[in-house]
Amino acid sequence: MIDSPPQLALTIQKAIGKANRDNAPSSGDVRRWAQAALQGGDAEVTVRLVGAIEGRELNRDFRGRDYATNVLTFVYGEGEGMPGDDAGDAPLAGDLVLCVPVVVREAAEQGKPLAAHFAHLIVHGMLHLQGYDHEDGDEAEEMEALETRILAELGYPDPYAERSA
Repeated sequence: MIDSPPQLALTIQKAIGKANRDNAPSSGDVRRWAQAALQGGDAEVTVRLVGAIEGRELNRDFRGRDYATNVLTFVYGEGEGMPGDDAGDAPLAGDLVLCVPVVVREAAEQGKPLAAHFAHLIVHGMLHLQGYDHEDGDEAEEMEALETRILAELGYPDPYAERSA
């Protein structure tokens, strides 16, 4: 029997005005990037694209940092259905929130194509949902290598290349 790829139930919410909507990635791109980063079992994920006000409120309320950040990851039922777990067949569930104006600003500041930066942040957030982290050097190295590999498979350059140059 051939193993089928993990199934992704994806909801995309665009809680943004016209200016941000023009800069937001297509639903098809978001789906392609999220699916590429899915490493283990099935997942139910909502990707919410927001403006600066909502991005700042969420970062302040959930992380205690009073500014809009590029991506926030919210995991539900942590430990259930995670790759390598024996916790059952519950799919991975969580939300990714991307603040469109922050992503646009960062891409411009870093001289990166906007689609490449969005792809990186979706992949990064999806890996966080699956338990990957970058709190210490070894974890960061593993997560960055995985991000780089996934992005290369999607046709995007290494997002960390400039940092090491």
